[in-house]
Amino acid sequence: MAPQQPLPIAFKELQSLTNLDIQPSSIGFNSCTLESDRYVCVRETVGETAQVIIVDLQNPGSPIKRTIKADSAIMHWSKMIIALKAQRTLQIFNLELKEKLKSHTMHEDVVFWKWISEKSLGLITETSVYHWDVTDPTQAAPVKIFDRNVNLQSSQIINYRVNSDEKWMVVVGISQQQGRVVGSMQLYSRDRGISQPIEGHAAAFADLRLDDATSDTKLFTFAVRTATGAKLHVVEVDHQPSNPQFQKKTVDVYFPAEAVNDFPVAMQVSSRFSIIYLVTKYGFIHLYDLETGTCIFMNRISSETIFITAPHEAISGIIGVNRKGQVLSVGVDENNIIPYLLQNPAHAALAVKLASRAGLAGADDLLSNQFDQLYAQGKFVDAARVAATSPRGFLRTPQTIEKFKNAPNAPGQLSVILQYFSMLLDKGGLNKYESLELIKPVLAQNRKNLLEKWLKENKLECSEELGDLVRQHDIGLALNIYLKANIPQKAVAAFAETGQFDKILPYAKQVGYSPDYASLLQHIVRINPEKGAEFAAQLANEEGGALVDIDRVVDVFCSQNMIQQATAFLLDALKDNRPDQAGLQTRLLEMNLSNAPQVADAILLENMFSYYDKQRIATLCEQAGLFQRALEHYEDPAAIKRVLVHTSVLPPDWVVEFFGRLGVDQSLDCMREMLRVNIRQHLQVVIQVATKYSDLLGPARLIELFESYKSHEGLFYYLGSVVNLSEDSEVVFKYIQSAARMGKFSEVERICRDNNFYNPEKVKNFLKEAKLAEQLPLIIVCDRFNFIHDLVLYLYQNQLFQPIEVYVHRVNPSRTPAVIGGLLDVDCDENVIKGLLASVNSSQIPIDELVQEVEQRNRLKLLLPFLEATLNSGVQQAAVYNALAKIYIDSNNNPEKFLKENDQYDSLVVGKYCEKRDPYLAFIAYQKGQNDVDLVRITNENSMFKQQARYLVNRRDPELWSFVLSPNNLHRRALVDQVVATAVPEASDPEGVSIAVQSFLQNDLPSELIELLEKIILEPSAFSDNNNLQNLLILTAVKADKARVMDYIHRLSNYDGADIAHIAIENGLYEEAFEVYKKNNAHADAINVLIEYIVSIERAFAYADRVDLPEVWSRLGKAQLDGLQISDSIESYIRANDPSNFREVIEMSTRAGKFEDLIKFLQMCRKTLREPDVDSSLALCYARVDKLHDLEDFLNASNVAVIEDCGDKAYEEGLHQAAKVFFTNISNWAKLATTLVYLEEYQNAVECARKANSTKVWRQVNEACVAKKEFRLAQICGLNLIVHAEELQDLVKQYERNGYFDELIALLESGLGLERAHMGMFTELGIALSKYRPERTMEHLKLFWGRINIPKVIRACEQAHLWPELIFLYCHYDEWDNAALTMMEKAADAWEHQSFKDIVIKVANLEIYYRALNFYLQEQPSLLTDLLSALTPRIDVTRVVKMFQKSDNIPLIKPFLLSVQTQNNKIVNQAINDLLIEEEDYKTLSDSVENYDNYDPVELAQRLEKHDLVFFRQIAANIYRKHKRWDQSIALSKQDRLFKDAIETAAVSNKPSVVEELLRYFVDIGSRECYVAMLYACYDLIQLDVIMELSWRYGLTDYTMPFLISSMRQQTNKIASLEKDNEERKAKEVVKQEVEDTTPIINSGLLLTAGPSYGNQSYPNGLSAQNTGYRGL
Repeated sequence: MAPQQPLPIAFKELQSLTNLDIQPSSIGFNSCTLESDRYVCVRETVGETAQVIIVDLQNPGSPIKRTIKADSAIMHWSKMIIALKAQRTLQIFNLELKEKLKSHTMHEDVVFWKWISEKSLGLITETSVYHWDVTDPTQAAPVKIFDRNVNLQSSQIINYRVNSDEKWMVVVGISQQQGRVVGSMQLYSRDRGISQPIEGHAAAFADLRLDDATSDTKLFTFAVRTATGAKLHVVEVDHQPSNPQFQKKTVDVYFPAEAVNDFPVAMQVSSRFSIIYLVTKYGFIHLYDLETGTCIFMNRISSETIFITAPHEAISGIIGVNRKGQVLSVGVDENNIIPYLLQNPAHAALAVKLASRAGLAGADDLLSNQFDQLYAQGKFVDAARVAATSPRGFLRTPQTIEKFKNAPNAPGQLSVILQYFSMLLDKGGLNKYESLELIKPVLAQNRKNLLEKWLKENKLECSEELGDLVRQHDIGLALNIYLKANIPQKAVAAFAETGQFDKILPYAKQVGYSPDYASLLQHIVRINPEKGAEFAAQLANEEGGALVDIDRVVDVFCSQNMIQQATAFLLDALKDNRPDQAGLQTRLLEMNLSNAPQVADAILLENMFSYYDKQRIATLCEQAGLFQRALEHYEDPAAIKRVLVHTSVLPPDWVVEFFGRLGVDQSLDCMREMLRVNIRQHLQVVIQVATKYSDLLGPARLIELFESYKSHEGLFYYLGSVVNLSEDSEVVFKYIQSAARMGKFSEVERICRDNNFYNPEKVKNFLKEAKLAEQLPLIIVCDRFNFIHDLVLYLYQNQLFQPIEVYVHRVNPSRTPAVIGGLLDVDCDENVIKGLLASVNSSQIPIDELVQEVEQRNRLKLLLPFLEATLNSGVQQAAVYNALAKIYIDSNNNPEKFLKENDQYDSLVVGKYCEKRDPYLAFIAYQKGQNDVDLVRITNENSMFKQQARYLVNRRDPELWSFVLSPNNLHRRALVDQVVATAVPEASDPEGVSIAVQSFLQNDLPSELIELLEKIILEPSAFSDNNNLQNLLILTAVKADKARVMDYIHRLSNYDGADIAHIAIENGLYEEAFEVYKKNNAHADAINVLIEYIVSIERAFAYADRVDLPEVWSRLGKAQLDGLQISDSIESYIRANDPSNFREVIEMSTRAGKFEDLIKFLQMCRKTLREPDVDSSLALCYARVDKLHDLEDFLNASNVAVIEDCGDKAYEEGLHQAAKVFFTNISNWAKLATTLVYLEEYQNAVECARKANSTKVWRQVNEACVAKKEFRLAQICGLNLIVHAEELQDLVKQYERNGYFDELIALLESGLGLERAHMGMFTELGIALSKYRPERTMEHLKLFWGRINIPKVIRACEQAHLWPELIFLYCHYDEWDNAALTMMEKAADAWEHQSFKDIVIKVANLEIYYRALNFYLQEQPSLLTDLLSALTPRIDVTRVVKMFQKSDNIPLIKPFLLSVQTQNNKIVNQAINDLLIEEEDYKTLSDSVENYDNYDPVELAQRLEKHDLVFFRQIAANIYRKHKRWDQSIALSKQDRLFKDAIETAAVSNKPSVVEELLRYFVDIGSRECYVAMLYACYDLIQLDVIMELSWRYGLTDYTMPFLISSMRQQTNKIASLEKDNEERKAKEVVKQEVEDTTPIINSGLLLTAGPSYGNQSYPNGLSAQNTGYRGL
């Protein structure tokens, strides 16, 4: 037995989902998703719990289960991100981060969705296709891409694919048509915005790199199975001009004979192998080569349908899931596929290409032989291509290189070796040998740019040999090579040689290389000291420890006298501040204190070091004049005092900070010393020190310090700085004392008012004893701390009545109650008190406090006049009414009437007041104010349940009911008894009773509620027949006591039977519900209960037989139909004489094949109904049971059957004879003709088609006639087709495909005269003429250009090279750009000047203007000016000038330049100026320079000053003057003796030096006229001494005298003005000095705190006295 041949595929079952406890019913297209080879996502329902199971195929043993209710769930390709869809709501979750990424609600249902990229979802609705970027935070909602085509309307969407650049999309759907599954696809181009409907079942996009192509070719492949066969198509989309054209591939897809209904369901393309994997419904796998369409392999891999697939990236294959839950993978077997292909000689080329493409073994010998044969035949280029594409590069050896080097070169072509290298570079990178061989000639030609490009693209394999070779030419490139090749010793040397010292250490650390750092550092320091310092710092600061000895590094720097670099290095090396570095720290500081003290000062300021010799450094700092640093290092108190005495050279802020380092006693000693030596100089600093360290030094000791030197000023300012922050009562008291002694009464007032930390008793006593002239501080203290009684007593005893009145009136009226209380305590006269109350504004007095004060002293009646007056004044405060109520209650002045009739009092206050006096009065008050809680409490305490029950019923508050009916209420039972016995029977308000009942119900008191309801309903009352209460009683019994329900149903009659029965059903009381329906004669509902809930068809049949009602029989028939008892159901419907459910009966009977029973039912239906569905079904039943005679009788009789639909169904079911009967009966010639075509009766079909006049029929008959070459009949059909635009294209393709060109043209020409001739006919005729009769094309276009589709004809003319016709069409289509370009490119055949000029001014692309100018410059220079005049408004003048300057043709466009000079363009001006200089036209040049200033003045002036003509030099002088180059302008004017110009230039310059130089020049040459002219023209710029000198030396006094007289007069006026200003300044200085002499020692502006200040301000501590309302005490 022969061994079995190995298969070219690797097939494997990765996992079984059923083994993971996933229900088989959940494994299907709608519930199982597979987006990639990483995750399988399954939705399933376990019991009532919906969950999502995520199976990670890399770890399948641990599936993730989440309780998620969703309609669909899909996992991301590679991340733990899940997309969920519930109805129209879409949500994206990151399961790892446990966060929601996005959410959106669609406005229509999503019928299909999937991941189309790593970041985007594709969504398909009923009408549109959307994309949603889940990573873009700005894209909140999906973005609509395109609308769905009509061909997908009735299809189930099964896939959606997008190509790699997302420019092409395809939607795939399937539908059931004519007994087979039809595939429909919509291919959409995003760039073009158009869709194409295609018939197909599976599709995919792919990228393929063709031979000699510079980029990938975009391909679209799809498979379809039609009724006639199956095809696989591979077509190109978005063709790139630089790539070769891909020829469309169409191959047959083989299906076994047993797979009649099989069709493609999925397609994936391997990017590595360029192989198409095609999976069918029956589990067959097909492998096709993408480029050639060759079928490689076909076999069955699954007995179940693989309903979903995805690419398997790991094996470049396909992965899928079948209905059994098997996760299957199929890929190419790399070891067997090449031998498998080589078994068939026809596949040898494919095997070689596949091996080269994917680097597979198996074809090495074949390729090696092919290479040797090609080389031996001299086909070196082909041999090079074989070697370059050899699998795994097995032919890319040094021997191959030598062969190609020795190969002879063809004349005029590159050498073979260079062509070989070019192929390798296009394919990828070169190996070591190839790189070395290629670089040698490149370096020899000094083309280092190529080397850089290849290195950047990783085209070369880097090696040490390559680096050594490149080093001779470019050390930088060599360094890159060493780095890539990992040659550390040479890389470090290259870093040093190129000065990249900072990269040496990181590189050495990265590769683990250790060079001799000391020698390397010494070398770097000699080359670049700065870089040497940086490198040394890197060595010292290495994480694992210094790589070099620090002392040796310092020695290296010192040997070169590099103190600065040594300092920088040590600063970096010693930054860790370790104890073992103490010597180096001291050495660093000594070195800098000796050479650069400022550097040492900066180092010490940074406080970088801690272990150096501090005493040594302190001494050196004192010697260097760094007293501040010396103080920082001294520890001897005597030395510190010695230095502190000289604080004039130290910053005060630093001195203050320095005291923070001293001890408390030492600080106080230093402060005493400073005050002793010079109190005026040091007082401010001492105050600042005391202020800052007050907490540390202690306020008491500081107060003692200032008092010891009798510095009241210092004490005041110190305490003023800290009092606002201090909580020491003594500090505040001392400050109040000092402020009082200094007369700062406003400050005393402020502290008393604002400070919270003084002892109020002590301050009060001090102020009383001090007997200040102003009582305001005392009033403030007593007011703040409630010493009102003491204040009143003090003021009353001292007969200070005015302050009392002012205090109550203006300071704090709210204290009136306390004042009144105090006056009552001192037994003040009542008339005085009443007068005081009468004088106070009652609106500002807290009435309740006043009442309380008076009430405490049992003098409440005293307030009665005041309260009544308050009411009369319009005050409506509740406190007033509360007080009156209390007075009336105590006096028993009819209080019940007042409480019931008055609404202004506070019911809580009054009720509380009445509780102990009279509970009933308290109840009235609480009832008045609806104080529910207090009312319930007082009634409970006093057993007033009857009043409470009545209040609850009348109150009608569900929340209050809930409160009193709470289980926590101990009195609930007593209250319920009163409610049942008294409140509810007495109630007449239905709402109150209703709320009471609802409250019982809501508080879960069913027994009490039943008791209440029985009291209301079963006993005679006004509510006995209340429908709602009867309902409630039954419902309560349903929930609480089901045994009573049946009794209530029998006893009660006024309840809602339907609702009660429904609720009984919901609670499982089916018999009770049945009894209710029976009692209410609802027989249909009663039988419904028997059928749906009691589930007894037998009882239902008996009940129906007993009542014998049609509706009951109908319901029974429906139940029998649902139970598939079709015959019984039909019998019941017949007894009911009910045809209403005829549609369902027809459907179920049809499915079950009960056509005979159905005929009986339909005959019954026809007695009462005239429904098309009934008659149509009856007709079809006759057809299906082969009763054609009955069918004809039925059709001939009266009926409403839809005969056409019946005929269609008969035709679909293969009942052709019956269909013929149907179509003949209704004379439907179209479908009859279709039938005749099917029966091959063509002549009769044409006749029927004429009668039918249907496009579809004409098309079918036409195709048949063309196939039989019956062109006359075909033309008759064609004329009826071409008038329909949608049929024209297919008709033309049919004729062209068969080669009937003349017949096509004749047909189209015949159709032009038709009344319904349309644009498509003229267009297709134009295209056909351009292809097959080009000589007639122009004539056709001129006649019918307005009736053709110009873009389509343009493409046809372009392909046919009909250039005049093409330009004609471009012009009539307003494509002026293309018309102009075509006329220029095809000038020999199509150019004409006037036409071109008319065209070019209409183009939109401005670049065409310049191409036209170049074209005319080369071809028609004489017409160039005419063209420029037409283009002037549209072109960039600067660009035009530069273009003609570059070609040295500026004179040709001079008229154009002069016409555009008004734009003042720099380039234009320079071009005109150059041209005018060349033509020596100085007048025009002068005008140009004067009027147009946009040019380079210096360059033009330098050119003109060298010109032979004086006019040009004068222009140069004017240019220099205009641009402030005075010396050059004057020099030119003097050179040409243009003295007037020189004088004007000097005057304009406004520079005395320029004027003086020109003046001396005129004196030197003896030009006295020019001298005098200078004196007048430049009067303000001439120095007087210069004129006097020149006049004296050269005898020019007479000429100078007028100038001298004017100058002397001006000088005299200036001196007088200066004397006046000087006197005023001296007077101001005297006044200023007097002010300074009277200024105090301390200027408040120098204090750092918010303490007291001197001057005109009267607000110490920066705080102004506040307005208290008290004046004039």
